[in-house]
Amino acid sequence: MSKYYVQSGTMRTVVQADTTRKAALWAVHQAMQQVLPMEGNPADSNELRGDASGQEGVAVLSQRVRISERGFDRDDSTSLATMEVVSEWNEMVVTLDRLEKMLYRAK
Repeated sequence: MSKYYVQSGTMRTVVQADTTRKAALWAVHQAMQQVLPMEGNPADSNELRGDASGQEGVAVLSQRVRISERGFDRDDSTSLATMEVVSEWNEMVVTLDRLEKMLYRAK
């Protein structure tokens, strides 16, 4: 796994992932946990809160998610549309919810 620097809006986080897309998904998951916490999965999003100036609050995403293995604010970072990543994250959450419901019905 590689270490990725992921940023969007006021969110800046460092994650480990196999690919840039997976890093973006994990960062979006962390950001979404601030407003949509998953039961039994408390998010430690303290490092996401605030912007570069250290202002407290909830991380706000911009239109693009930038991912780099070399650091924040890099011109050579990979850029993905935030809505594309959020849509993929939503599909994963819905799928996991369906699987969980299927497991409970099978008991």
